[in-house]
Order: sequence, then C-alpha cells, then structure tokens
Amino acid sequence: MAIFVIHKTIHSLNMSKKALLALLIAIALPAIGFLGLSYMSYRNIHMPRHYFYDSVAVHTDRGKTTYDTIWHRVENIKGYNQLGQQVQLDDLKGKVLVVDFFFTHCPSICPTMTQNMRRLQRTFAQSDSLIQFISFSVDPANDTAERLMWWAKKFNVNPDNWWLVSGDKKSIYDFALTEMKASIADVGVDTGFIHTENFFVVDKNRIIRGWYNGTDTVALKQMVKDLSLLIVEKTKNRSFGEFLKESLHKKEVPPAVIKGAEGE
Repeated sequence: MAIFVIHKTIHSLNMSKKALLALLIAIALPAIGFLGLSYMSYRNIHMPRHYFYDSVAVHTDRGKTTYDTIWHRVENIKGYNQLGQQVQLDDLKGKVLVVDFFFTHCPSICPTMTQNMRRLQRTFAQSDSLIQFISFSVDPANDTAERLMWWAKKFNVNPDNWWLVSGDKKSIYDFALTEMKASIADVGVDTGFIHTENFFVVDKNRIIRGWYNGTDTVALKQMVKDLSLLIVEKTKNRSFGEFLKESLHKKEVPPAVIKGAEGE
C-alpha cells in the first residue's frame, strides 16, 4: 500500500512538472514570436540616408573584396551662445543635432525659420536630453551675446537645448561650407554671405543625415519623422541576442509627433 502511494505521488509530481512546462511554453511562445517579429520589423525600418562620404576603404580577405564607406563626420566648432557661455559641438556627444544659419537683422526668412525651429523644440520637448538645436549667426560682428539674447527672448527660445551661436566669422563660414556642405545642399547659396533656408540634421556620430526647407510645412513634417527615427537609432547589424537584451531593458522613447510642424 505504501509503495502504491509513493508511486502515485511521484506520478502526480511528474504530471505537475509536465503541466508546468506546458504552461511555460504556452506563455513563452507568443512572447518569443512577438520579439522575433519586432526584430525583423526593426531591421526593415528605412532610416534617413547618410550624406557625403570622405573615402571608400577597400578590404580584401581570401580573395573576397569588400568596400566600406567612410562617411564625412562633422568636425568640432567653438563659439559662444546667447548666455555668453563658451560652447562647442564636442559638448553634445550622443545627441542628434539640428543646425541652421541665420542673423538677427534678417528681414526675410530668418524669423520664419526661428519660429519653425521653436515649434520643433516644442515637439521634442520630452526628448530634450537627446536632441540639440543650434543656430549659427552668419553675421557675428553684429550678433553679440546681448543681441542673440534679444533674439532668443523675442522668439521664446529655450536655452536648455537650443544655442544661438556667434564667434569667429571664418570658423563659422568654414564650418558651414566645409563641414555642413551648405553650398552643396543649397547650390544657390552666396558663399560670401551664407543665407540658406535649410535645417541640417546631424546624427549622434556627427554624420549629416539630411537637410530640410525650414520654411516649408511638408518638409518639416518629414523632418520630424526622420528625427524621431534618428533619436532611437542603433546599429542595424545587432544580433537578435543584443536586440533582445535591449528590449528587456528598454527605456521610454519619444513618439513620432508630427503635428508640431504645423502650428503652435
């Protein structure tokens, strides 16, 4: 009798283990399937393209030749902002940058561009630690820190993640033409006095990922979508294991809001 009871108990335990295993599998399979689909969707996202390469590296290994594009990386530039603080791009590592060029005595496109930049800043208000707006003065002789502050107050610029920058004119013009490729993005720009309506987007690695007409609503809508992707961009060569690890520790990311491009 005792042997029968022991056998029955063992049999029940085995059945319980099987039932528990079946339950765990039933729970795990949908989760694994969801993560798998998410990973495939992630790899199929069309990110904003890269612009301007410096060179192409050629590698040959065991008779197989591969090519690696060396994309142009925007160099550092220093200046001072509307608060009179010394600032530089190297202080913004890990951030997506939105760059434009303006001057405070501009009677035409600059006020509209600044208003639209302010709308962009509001759109990404919850991502202010991930994105930085920078407006470089192309008239630094007149655009002192005091004048920049006047412009900032006029358009309600939040200095937490938006710098109005002045400084050495040659450095700013070299930066605009050589680093940001302003005369390529806008072939009609006057290299003697840079006055372009473009907003330039630079990714976390300081590679140019696009430029957009800062006075055009349709262009700004697309810009918001692209910025939303770039803010959360990771390398697309991640393994599924790396993707899974990040998904389990995923932080909240900003939504791709587009209404901010149209109005206050």
